[in-house]
Amino acid sequence: MSVLIAIPARFASTRYPGKPLVELRGASGQALSLIRRSWEAAMAVKGADRVVVATDDDRIRQHAEAFGAEVVMTSPECRNGTERCAETVANLGITPEIVVNLQGDAPLTPAWFVEDLVAGLRAAPQAEVATPVLRCSGRMRADLIADRRAGRVGGTTAVFGHDRQGLYFSKEVIPYAAGDYADDEPSPVFHHVGVYAYRPDALAAYPTWPEGVLEKLEGLEQLRFLERGRQILCVEVESRGRQFWELNNPEDVPRLEAMMKQMNLD
Repeated sequence: MSVLIAIPARFASTRYPGKPLVELRGASGQALSLIRRSWEAAMAVKGADRVVVATDDDRIRQHAEAFGAEVVMTSPECRNGTERCAETVANLGITPEIVVNLQGDAPLTPAWFVEDLVAGLRAAPQAEVATPVLRCSGRMRADLIADRRAGRVGGTTAVFGHDRQGLYFSKEVIPYAAGDYADDEPSPVFHHVGVYAYRPDALAAYPTWPEGVLEKLEGLEQLRFLERGRQILCVEVESRGRQFWELNNPEDVPRLEAMMKQMNLD
């Protein structure tokens, strides 16, 4: 197998319990669950050989199987989506070339984000892990700052070097930049898109490492790789006119629904 896409989904989210089953209404008014929309986004990716939902909850399993998804049951002891993806690969007994973690709270992830991510990892044979980053417009940067000022944990930002290797990821808006940017003006801030592509050896090693200090403080699983001295390749992706946001808080539901309406996405 070349590319496996795993969608980790847990019911007992600290900030938003039951989040995978929350319904979002598209432009036509059709209401579909978050996990179904994430699965449909994964199924649209060209070059993916297999798509599975990875969960520890029977409610999610039953719901996902009802709309046709393949489900892999994993342990409730998995501390994050990367650990759940590692256990999924082990349970399937396969060794794909690349494993993609498409987190179940990003239903607006365009297929080309994942396709470009896989292509980026393939083009960098020395890289063990890759993740997409999207340059923020002035409007997106302002939205991220507004979330933080309101005490909401919103999107994640990334900073990386000239070689595209990640330097840090944070739920704060980094890097700091004085002044404002026009809504449609490019800003120096990059939104980290919550998707990862791993080589199997790096993914298998991840659960054997203890949770890192920075990982725990920020609540960002990818920091465990950086804290262990492992590099993360940041692959810049293009929006192509699409809006992108993740569902992190209940307040994000109307925001995502408004975006789908604006983009005429059902």
